[in-house]
Amino acid sequence: MRKSADVLLTGASGFVGSAVLRQLRRHGLTVKALVRPASRYRDLTGADVQFVEGDLRERSSLAAACNGCRYLFHVAADYRLSGWDKAGIFATNVAGTRNLMEEAMRSGIERIVYTSSVATLQCRQDGGSADEEASLSLQHAIGAYKQSKVVAEQLVLDMVRNRGLPATIVNPSTPIGPRDIKPTPTGRIIIAAASGRMPVFVDTGLNLVHVDDVARGHLAALRRGGVGERYILGGENISFSLMLAEIAALVGRSCPKYRIPWYAAAPAALAGEVQAFLTGNEPLASWAGVRLAKYKMFFTSKKAEQELGYRPRPHAEALNDAIAWFGAHGHLRLPTPVQFGVSR
Repeated sequence: MRKSADVLLTGASGFVGSAVLRQLRRHGLTVKALVRPASRYRDLTGADVQFVEGDLRERSSLAAACNGCRYLFHVAADYRLSGWDKAGIFATNVAGTRNLMEEAMRSGIERIVYTSSVATLQCRQDGGSADEEASLSLQHAIGAYKQSKVVAEQLVLDMVRNRGLPATIVNPSTPIGPRDIKPTPTGRIIIAAASGRMPVFVDTGLNLVHVDDVARGHLAALRRGGVGERYILGGENISFSLMLAEIAALVGRSCPKYRIPWYAAAPAALAGEVQAFLTGNEPLASWAGVRLAKYKMFFTSKKAEQELGYRPRPHAEALNDAIAWFGAHGHLRLPTPVQFGVSR
C-alpha cells in the first residue's frame, strides 16, 4: 500500500466530505481518507483512495494519516443540533480540530482547507445577506454546534496568525443534494416535507446550495484562496415556505398550510431533545433549531465568486437532486411517478 498521497481528507464518509472526495478523484488527486473505525465507507473505495482509521480526538492516531501528504481538507465535524451531548460535539469539533492542525504542522503539510460553516457568521437583523465580515460572537451563538464551530474557527485563525498555519477557511451555507446518506438535519426536513409529515412550519429563511458546488468551492479555495481568508460557499437565499412549496410541487403533494411563530414549536423541540437524550438519535425539531428559526439565515458568496471563481447552480436543481436521491434510496415514497431532470 502507498504511504503517501496528494491529499489527506477528513470526513470522507460524510455528506460534504464524500462530495469533496469525488471532486478530488475527478481532478486526478490521490487521496488518503481519515475515517473512524465505525464509519461506513466501503462504498467510497476506488482508485487513488487510501483509508486510514483514526480519531480526531486522539492525536496519536493522526500522525500516520498526515505523514506524506501535501494538502489537507479538514471537512469532518459533529453536526448535531440537539444539545444533549455538548461535550462530545466540542471534543470532535474543537479539540479534534486542534489535534489535526497541530499534527499537520508537525508533518509539514503545505496547504490546508478548513471547513467551517456560516454558523460562525452573524445574520443581519434587517434580513439582508451577511458576508465574511459578520463574525458571530460566542455569547450569541445558539446551541452546542454553532458554539463549537465559532471556537474551532477562531482556533484555526489564531494558529494562522501566530504560528503560520497555512490554512484557508470555507464557510458552506446549507448543502443539499444527492448521497445524503445519514441524512443531515436539512435532509431529514426535506424527507419529512416530501413525505407529507410536516403539517405546520415556521417560515424562516435559509441559503440553499448544491453539495457538489460546495465541493468544487473547496478545490477552488485550495488553488486560489488566501491563507487566513474566509469564503462563504453558498447558493440562493429563499424563504422556508418557498422551499416547502417547491418540494410539494416536485413530489405531487399539497404544501403545508399552517404557519406558526417560532415559539409555538417549542414543545415539539423540547420533546425532541428528550428523545435525543434517551435514544442518541437526532430529532426533526431541536431547541437550537427552533431558536435559530427566528432569524433569516441569508448570506452572500460574492467574495468566493470574485476571488475563487465560485459559481453555484440554482437551488431548484439541488432540491431536485436531493429528492430524486432520497426517493431512489428508500428514504421516502413518492405519491405519484415523478420525472426528475439530471443536474450538471
